[in-house]
Amino acid sequence: MKASTSRAKLHPRNQHLNGYDFDLLTEQHPVLSAFIITTPAGTKSIDFSDNKAVKTLNQALLKAHYKVDFWDIPQHNLCPPIPGRVDYIHYLADLLADDNQTHIPTGRQVKVLDIGTGANLVYPLTGGHEYNWHFTGTDIDPAAIKVAKQIAQFNHLKITLKQQKNAANIFKGVINSKDLYHLTLCNPPFHASSEDAVKGSERKWKNLGKAPSSTLNFGGQNNELWCEGGEVQFISNMIKESAAVAEQVMWFTSLVSKKDNIAALEQALKQHPIAQYKIVDMAQGQKVSRFIAWSYFDKDTRAQICEELG
Repeated sequence: MKASTSRAKLHPRNQHLNGYDFDLLTEQHPVLSAFIITTPAGTKSIDFSDNKAVKTLNQALLKAHYKVDFWDIPQHNLCPPIPGRVDYIHYLADLLADDNQTHIPTGRQVKVLDIGTGANLVYPLTGGHEYNWHFTGTDIDPAAIKVAKQIAQFNHLKITLKQQKNAANIFKGVINSKDLYHLTLCNPPFHASSEDAVKGSERKWKNLGKAPSSTLNFGGQNNELWCEGGEVQFISNMIKESAAVAEQVMWFTSLVSKKDNIAALEQALKQHPIAQYKIVDMAQGQKVSRFIAWSYFDKDTRAQICEELG
């Protein structure tokens, strides 16, 4: 029985387009059965205000749809909603296809850099399964890198993981002189302060019809949720740093949570010899999100790079 929640606006290739199949999920991951509830409409669901339920749902989704047999993260780490995260992956595949005569390049020759991969490792796990791309994940938190390595090892997955040892840097120190990437991706910290993060948490609890709690249903540590200047400053720093590795990355990309921030980021892009940039909207249920992508290569050069992928 599938959940009644409409996800018709997810990417057409998203496995969760028609909602959660709780019969399949509980069959694949029986532990989830303890968290199943019946909605007033008579459909199966979970209590999304319960962080244990959310984590168990993620375990079931990753196992049933992405062949991830083991996935566990510390309680304080960000526990991302899988359908929305994998949507980003599918839209990135379309971005590559636009440069490759509508054909999506697949296989481990496609190199992807995940900035701030976190303990959850969600993009390498889902993107690796969907397109067999080779992922490199980076994070400033050594504990997150340790957990991510354990997840990769337990599932016998070849995912490269690097610790960013300087919190002031994004690409510097993780993109070496001989590295070449077709894509970078990032889900940046979008709050400008810890106070903003708390307010955001309170809004989530209110939307779930619950009293405010000190525990986020999706978790998250400070470095995962906020940074000085918020996402505009973080992505602007990313754009500035990208100039130094312009010849080593075909497309730089980052999620942008607030539409109002796009104008400032476009201004930041204009400070550099960018050949092309795109704002790609991703609609997920009632929520509209987006990512920004920029490249220092013109379209003909990108097409040639894609052609070499086979």
